Amino acid sequence: MTDSLWLLADAVALTILVFGLYFPRYRRRDVVLAIVSINIGVVAVAMVLSRADVSAGLGLGLFGVLSILRLRSQELDQEEVAYYFSALALGLLGGVRITPDWLSPALMGAIVVALFIVDHPRLFPASRSQAITLASAFTDERVLTDHLEQLLNAQVLRMKVKRIDMVNDTTTVDVRYRLRTPDPVAR
Repeated sequence: MTDSLWLLADAVALTILVFGLYFPRYRRRDVVLAIVSINIGVVAVAMVLSRADVSAGLGLGLFGVLSILRLRSQELDQEEVAYYFSALALGLLGGVRITPDWLSPALMGAIVVALFIVDHPRLFPASRSQAITLASAFTDERVLTDHLEQLLNAQVLRMKVKRIDMVNDTTTVDVRYRLRTPDPVAR
């Protein structure tokens, strides 16, 4: 199978994974960006390493750097992880010489274009997610959903109660929602 067919197969599988499975179920726009950037970065770097005179251990070691830095530094948001990982992949692509000469710049372009598209404000402009601590202990999910929809002026798409504290009368919930009024920034 040619490289272009492998890339097409990866693109189709990634599109189904992200837009057919993940986002409709979990509604986290920030994680969509991370998934796409990591996939494209790994594919690009794997293509380069398979053509270069370096060991696979070098590539795995470089990607291990991301894990170590993430554990040792301040926690990053999903968007920041996506850009951080992409920068790591771009650096690797720029530092390894392969033939044909155009392949590394083309793969770099693919990473930047993918980030531009997937992180664009017009992609899922009304989708939001956040953890909220409410000053009331909600044990009825329907009442909790109604309260969140009123509070956020949004349609709750998915929620997960993280903690109900009956003593302090609080509820912590991870909520994914769609704004009822469009975000003026995304236009």
